[in-house]
Amino acid sequence: MASLGLQLVACCAVVLLALAGAAHGYPRGSGSALSSSFYDDSCPSAYGIVRRVIEHARVSDPRIPASLIRLHFHDCFVQGCDGSLLLDEDLPAIQTEKDVPANDKSARGFEVVDDIKCALEEACPGIVSCADILALAAEISVELAGGPRWKVLLGRRDGTTTNIEAANNLPSPFDSLELLQEKFRNFNLDDTDLVALQGAHTFGKAQCQFTQANCAAGQPDDTLENLDEVTPKVFDNKYYGNLLHGHAKLASDQVMLSDPVAEATTAPIVHRFAGNQEDFFRNFASSMVKMGNIAPLTGNDGEIRKSCRRINSKGY
Repeated sequence: MASLGLQLVACCAVVLLALAGAAHGYPRGSGSALSSSFYDDSCPSAYGIVRRVIEHARVSDPRIPASLIRLHFHDCFVQGCDGSLLLDEDLPAIQTEKDVPANDKSARGFEVVDDIKCALEEACPGIVSCADILALAAEISVELAGGPRWKVLLGRRDGTTTNIEAANNLPSPFDSLELLQEKFRNFNLDDTDLVALQGAHTFGKAQCQFTQANCAAGQPDDTLENLDEVTPKVFDNKYYGNLLHGHAKLASDQVMLSDPVAEATTAPIVHRFAGNQEDFFRNFASSMVKMGNIAPLTGNDGEIRKSCRRINSKGY
């Protein structure tokens, strides 16, 4: 088998050919605050490069925008937005988060992240972190699907460790509302953030084994179903209308209306967003910025990985 370095070089060549045709949070380090202008001087083409790679990828894989935003969620909810989810297994130093139940056989889009990193390394070597790639990819994916835009705060550095215990405690499609609220509160995210961020389920797919109806007789557990049957590829507020009619695919979505504590907490927000897409978009963008500020590594903490799949001390 070719080394990872050779694989990435070959991958990068393909990506570059395709492109030619085509601040408040949980500070973990003591570095400076994040800024939307962080790469203005050091890599001014960063945003455009990320966008072009995603535009190219979604031609053959329409699911990729929803998959990329999910990577950002599952990265930030473990030990902060540090790109730890992207690390491959490399025992004994690194136990990958990709194999925990919330990610195994469902988290996807890693090859597109590799493509983005290749293109960025060609344009601006050693400048843009993998953690920032996920943040940029999430915003671009939402915007390309018809959702809101927001200024992505940048300047994160990449972590050199994973956290399997925290990864095993990611929000689950089977969580009660109280448990979801607790998991979000742990990161200073309130009920509005919870309802808004769950709204990312307005596009993308889920395996039938995770849905309320479960799989039909004879269906494999990994059979994919649209999370929103009305506009499955569009980022809009139809998801909340589905909840009002009891048609949420995931139990962890429907509990925002059906749980006994929902009436005084999340239900009014669901009704609000169902009736006002602009309100949803505004709050979603705000919540994404808030989530993106969970425990960033900045300044001299962490590193800028050369490959998003392994720490620099391991090379390619």
